[in-house]
Amino acid sequence: MDNSNQTATLVKLGETGRTIALGDEDIRGRDVKSRSGEDIGKVEDLLIDPGDDKVRFLIVASGGFLGLGKDKAFIPVDAVTAVGGEEVTVDQSREHIAGAPAYDPDLISQREYQEEVYGHYNYTPYWAAGYMYPGYPYFR
Repeated sequence: MDNSNQTATLVKLGETGRTIALGDEDIRGRDVKSRSGEDIGKVEDLLIDPGDDKVRFLIVASGGFLGLGKDKAFIPVDAVTAVGGEEVTVDQSREHIAGAPAYDPDLISQREYQEEVYGHYNYTPYWAAGYMYPGYPYFR
């Protein structure tokens, strides 16, 4: 069987029963800001690679009313530059995030889709040679 188009099966942290190693580092529910302070949305959940015990993507929701009509985006964890108080800062502009590949939870474990997402944000994919995982966040 050819698995060249497959990456790790990613799952939502909220559906696993696992937790972030240090509870105050759990960024779910926090506001997401761009590098220039623009409002992006809120961290809805984290996509994790349970085999490597690593967070790979933030699921960020924006807009909508009472949970309806929300736009969502996958943002690589590599984009996180700061976590403080109730905010997460990412090294991307709101416009750039809005232009990211369409949110599709059914495709997130497909290598081609992840390559498109990583390419859009200009980050090295986690399976590539020389990739270095950012220092945050860890879960258990």
